[in-house]
Amino acid sequence: MTAPVLFDLPGPKARARIRIGTVIGALVVLAVVAFVLVRLGGNGQLEGQRWSVLFDPNSGVPQALGNALVATLKVAAVGMVFATLLGLLLAVGRLSDHRLVRIVVTTVIEFFRAIPLLVVIFALYFVLPSFGIRLSAYAALTCGLILYNMAVLAEIFRAGILSVDRGQAEAASGLGLRKSQVMRLVLLPQAIRRMLPVLVAQLVVLLKDSSLGFIIGYFELLRQARSLVEYFTPRFGSEYTFQLYVGAGLIYIVVNVLLSQLAKYIERRTSRNAKTAATHAVALPADTPAVTGQAV
Repeated sequence: MTAPVLFDLPGPKARARIRIGTVIGALVVLAVVAFVLVRLGGNGQLEGQRWSVLFDPNSGVPQALGNALVATLKVAAVGMVFATLLGLLLAVGRLSDHRLVRIVVTTVIEFFRAIPLLVVIFALYFVLPSFGIRLSAYAALTCGLILYNMAVLAEIFRAGILSVDRGQAEAASGLGLRKSQVMRLVLLPQAIRRMLPVLVAQLVVLLKDSSLGFIIGYFELLRQARSLVEYFTPRFGSEYTFQLYVGAGLIYIVVNVLLSQLAKYIERRTSRNAKTAATHAVALPADTPAVTGQAV
């Protein structure tokens, strides 16, 4: 019996329409890019002298942006690690057999998912001091990123775990594995592989959200770019404003692309890993009778 398909393969006319649409879309994009470049060139924004400030050590710009990149990565790295670990724990807690645990964990997840990240950072930096708890800009930004993203990642983990065929957990339990072993050895390896693209997307969002440190004075990339603009404006006007912001934006793009490539590399390695691949089916012991639909 032929397996049903969700859609018909495009025929010659459909393929021709797709090619025409692709060409038209590419021409529109090229036209927009050309228009932007012409406008920038007319304003003198493409002059080499303006862009050289990003690479001239005497200007101090490369050093300042480099330090800001380190500060951004420091916040993002700590946030990614702890948000992922706490999100995983919350996901397991929400799947717990104990009702009280599920209620508490669900309340925590929904609370931090419902509150905007900006409000969380504001509360940690400006509200906690009134209770005698004073956090640095780095600590407030990092904790805000962790609290918000752990709630989002918890739902991603939970959805990934529930997407694994229920029969695999039942088969593993039938072999005598405890629930913690089923989760650790059978469900999580498969769930993480399925969730990897979504996880990377959320971690990229976390990295970009580190720019919210701007509002509490933490010198990440955006705040540093703004500081450089304020430094150069009294001396040169707005001559380097566009270039400084574009430089900070390009650093964000490069870091996010590298993060995505790292995720693809991990995905390829895990797909070739025999141990990970073996978790797609629960192996039965040699002396276990085969299930044939008849009584043993």
